[in-house]
Amino acid sequence: MRGRMGRSTFLLTLLTTFSGIVNSTYGTWKSSIHSNRVNNVEKPSSQPHIVFIMVDDQGFRDVGYHGSEIKTPTLDRLAAAGVKLENYYVQPLCSPSRSQLMTGRYQIHTGLQHSIIRPSQPNCLPLENITLPQKLKNAGYSTHMVGKWHLGFYKRGCMPTQRGFDTFFGSLLGSGDYYSHYKCDSPGMCGYDLHEGEEAAWEQDHGIYSTIMYTQKAINILASHNPKRPIFLYLAYQAVHSPLQVPARYLERYKSIPNLHRRKYAAMVSCLDEAVRNLTLALKQYGYYDNMVMVYSSDNGGQPMAGGSNWPLRGSKGTYWEGGIRAVGFVHSPLLVKKGTRSRALIHITDWYPTLVMLGEGTLDENQNLDGYDVWEAISEGRRSPRLDILHNIDPVYTKAKNGSWKAGYGIWNTAIQAALRVGDWKLLTGVPGYSDWIPPQTFSKLLLANRWHNERVKWDRGKSIWLFNITADPYERVDLSRRYPHVVKKMLIRLLRYNKTAVPCRYPPKDYRSNPQYNGGVWGPWYTNDDEDEDDNLLSYDLEQMKSWKKAKRRGKFKRKT
Repeated sequence: MRGRMGRSTFLLTLLTTFSGIVNSTYGTWKSSIHSNRVNNVEKPSSQPHIVFIMVDDQGFRDVGYHGSEIKTPTLDRLAAAGVKLENYYVQPLCSPSRSQLMTGRYQIHTGLQHSIIRPSQPNCLPLENITLPQKLKNAGYSTHMVGKWHLGFYKRGCMPTQRGFDTFFGSLLGSGDYYSHYKCDSPGMCGYDLHEGEEAAWEQDHGIYSTIMYTQKAINILASHNPKRPIFLYLAYQAVHSPLQVPARYLERYKSIPNLHRRKYAAMVSCLDEAVRNLTLALKQYGYYDNMVMVYSSDNGGQPMAGGSNWPLRGSKGTYWEGGIRAVGFVHSPLLVKKGTRSRALIHITDWYPTLVMLGEGTLDENQNLDGYDVWEAISEGRRSPRLDILHNIDPVYTKAKNGSWKAGYGIWNTAIQAALRVGDWKLLTGVPGYSDWIPPQTFSKLLLANRWHNERVKWDRGKSIWLFNITADPYERVDLSRRYPHVVKKMLIRLLRYNKTAVPCRYPPKDYRSNPQYNGGVWGPWYTNDDEDEDDNLLSYDLEQMKSWKKAKRRGKFKRKT
């Protein structure tokens, strides 16, 4: 009996001990698994997601909250809940604005101070410039671009995926057909312009309207990305640049607008507004919204001949009057300290580079010589802008002011040169700033305009090549003060001169007919070979004296032919 009990006790003790060991081991193993699971769960990044929406040729008045007849409920709502930028400046043309966004530097410091980058020019944003996506990528961001590039593509190194973007889907040129994605630069120079990465996107093309197609592509990127990792999405719409094309369902909304160009343009803006709505819904659906900063910006003023309106500002796209350079812009983000505000802080498109890099916890190098400022506190908290001046541009090639002279510039500056400078409240223009009329909206009736000052035509004084405005007191540039305040003019001319001493040579090479898409499978794309890239870089620096001599010779030739 005792023997059995002894054996039973021994077995029981053995089982208890074994069970304890198993439980202890299992508990440790289970704890280890739980610990590993906790460690493997990604913590959300402290870096905000950055969504930059660039629209093309949207006029200052062409948004609902600026009093437009065009319905933009999404843009109005996002701007009202964010910060409206009402003292925000860009450049008067496409490439210049985009180059300054990507580099944080004025045109005079990149060599792109004249006109735009043409499709057939061997030219692009200089490769020595570190771009915004490169900086954000170094800070850990996934970087994606959808839409219009327009910063050159003559060699592979100029392509978006070589300039900091992980992916690219869109067009390389400045404009094109919204459905077929074809573009003719001149007779016999036509080609396809829709790209995925560095290849033509033939398989992606289903004749879809580009605003809708680009939005869907952006949403697909958001759907496939992990929102716990920071993303930089640059969505550069082709809209609302000409040609004026739009799906019929949007056109139906504006039957009451008699001007056909304005009607089509309004419909295009409404389609754009709906696209931004769909993008915003996707940002919320896929978990980006709560830790996101959205910037919305036009690249330049509107083009009235193509339906746009900058009213009541003077001038239009392509000019240095306010209508060409003062842009629609706002920031929308749950991270803003003061939401629902209207900012009067002076902000320029170069400021996005340092602002977004610092917001993304990146680093800025002193040797980059940026012209932009970090303006996040000015936007988010309503503080004063660190920016006190803006060099709108100095274009040494554009010297069309017939009566411009050193004498008119007090021996300090040749006023034949097209230039524009803002310092505090003052704005100075020299040369030919561009078409200078105040153009009322096409929807205004003639009776309404009959006794209004903005209906008058501007007649320039023959000898005029310099203007001065107090742009704060006179935002519509009605009263030229250059003769009343010559001392202010002189100070600003000296400032222009100082800026000009820091300028690099202008890059504006002649056409290269090897760019013709017919030599590249019918596609607009890089045409330089490795051997070409080894050629002297002087091909890109178009000597200004030679250019002027060529222009004079051309004028003499025309005169002889007339004679």
